[in-house]
Amino acid sequence: MDLTICSNNWYQQLILHNEESEVKSAESDNPKRAAVLVCLFEGDDGDLRVLLTKRCSRISYPGEVSLPGGKVEEGDRNDSDTAMREAKEEIGLEPSLVKIVTSLDPYMTKRLVSVTPVIGILSDKQAYKPTPNAEEVEEIFDAPLEMFLKKENQRSEEREWMGDKYLLHFFDYETENKKYVIWGLTSWILIQVASIVYQRSPDFVEQKPNYKLRSLLARKAN
Repeated sequence: MDLTICSNNWYQQLILHNEESEVKSAESDNPKRAAVLVCLFEGDDGDLRVLLTKRCSRISYPGEVSLPGGKVEEGDRNDSDTAMREAKEEIGLEPSLVKIVTSLDPYMTKRLVSVTPVIGILSDKQAYKPTPNAEEVEEIFDAPLEMFLKKENQRSEEREWMGDKYLLHFFDYETENKKYVIWGLTSWILIQVASIVYQRSPDFVEQKPNYKLRSLLARKAN
């Protein structure tokens, strides 16, 4: 790990978060589990950026922007194993290039899948050669993490689930003459990661869904 990165304030904030959490086992009361990798790196201008993918048209949620990741499989020891295995399969990211720093509490989707975000640091961006898996990924790109705290290019829509109202966030992003919309679970995760790293709340009302309610329903369904 680059010593310059280790001395950065944002890295220290992730370390502090890790001290208050723990690496979770791949076993859980909910058999529907998945993990995604939030892979951070410093851009050429010194800004903190995150790797993202655009899903191909042949899989579920075609064309949507997502973090690399997928369902827990037999042999995965923990959520970090799942996230890194999936990242290697989807975007050709070798586990040896990434230092796992911490993980966040899981998010529960409407399909009652428990998704754990795993945060890792890519210290040598030049060593990574993006290799999208054509069966799953159409494009690999990156975006500045801090944008997920800013009102600029952000919009939201009120939704309701089981009587619980929440805001669904959309972030419009353009790079290299290509336009992307980052929304849903991916946007919620990146808002939380950015809030931890930059130690501030977003410039907009967040209003997350009630994940405790979804977790309760998942346990009842099992």
